[in-house]
Amino acid sequence: MALKCGIVGLPNVGKSTLFNCLSNAKAQSANFPFCTIEPNVGTISVPDQRLEKLEALVKPEKVVPTTMEIVDIAGLVKGASKGEGLGNQFLANIRETDAIIHVLRCFDDGNIIHVDGSVDPVRDKEIIDIELQLKDLETIEKKIASLARVLKSGDKDAVKENALAATIKAGLEQGKSVRELGFDEEEKEIVKRFQLITSKPVLYLCNVDEASVKTGNKYVDIVKEAVKNENAEVLVIGAKIESDINELETYEERKMFLDELELDEPGVNRLIRSAYSLLNLQTYFTAGVKEVRAWTVHKGVTAPQAAGVIHSDFEKGFIRAEVMKYDDFVSLGSEAAVKEAGKFKVEGKEYIVQDGDLMHFRFNV
Repeated sequence: MALKCGIVGLPNVGKSTLFNCLSNAKAQSANFPFCTIEPNVGTISVPDQRLEKLEALVKPEKVVPTTMEIVDIAGLVKGASKGEGLGNQFLANIRETDAIIHVLRCFDDGNIIHVDGSVDPVRDKEIIDIELQLKDLETIEKKIASLARVLKSGDKDAVKENALAATIKAGLEQGKSVRELGFDEEEKEIVKRFQLITSKPVLYLCNVDEASVKTGNKYVDIVKEAVKNENAEVLVIGAKIESDINELETYEERKMFLDELELDEPGVNRLIRSAYSLLNLQTYFTAGVKEVRAWTVHKGVTAPQAAGVIHSDFEKGFIRAEVMKYDDFVSLGSEAAVKEAGKFKVEGKEYIVQDGDLMHFRFNV
């Protein structure tokens, strides 16, 4: 499944540097606003140490990790909702993403210009929030106007949509993003059809200096306080450090660099996993001598739906799924040993896939 996260933020907060670290693409990175004109898109592998253990046991011809698309979107300024700067283009790009990684500058550096003249991550966050909310308000007002014509016919779905649209309009006018409005699952499915930017899940990424990468700083603290009611994740990362790590040639050099900073792994690994989690995703595996592969599915999917990610015919003609748990396979060492231990399961159409399942599908079309 093609999943896409958009990296957003004011100009000069470290978005393109971060994007380069994530994708190894070389987006231009310069000390002035609107350096990124067209959105850069990079496909990145989701780090998963389980693949390494499966490779060691199965010894396949190739290993295929699951992936995610990261989009580096042009910087935003006040008035973007009315087309200022690259506003219209920015808003069109962000509408196409599944989730938002909102980069906030949480470091002082007199050599790097801030578009508003001073470092204030909460102000920066609010600038973007307001612009996105204004754009959503424009969208929902158009939706209400179009529903008005259908309402006269007494259409039940239109009545339900109109009530939700009115709630959203009131929330946006109070400065609340759609994701803060507390809709239930059924309502969220309807709201999804409105294609509103502020309904997307968000991860706030605090870009800090080297001294703050392990413990954070005063700016990180005020960001956490500001978003505590948003049900959003806050992650601390040093884009400059990640860039330095990215320049190192060997695993040993990177490991030494991380050890010096007392870090277990590059911050981008945590970021990718957090984005994956933000989208409510999980991984299952297929493992054979030809290929060990990770597959992305939403949490809560059934076995036929998971099979459909491989090929639609697998879902249409689904007969059963043969399932092993990752921990059982790794601890026992082989499929035969898992069977011998009575831990090899045959599951039907109702089976809910769990993170880390090793699956083989039987189907007939």
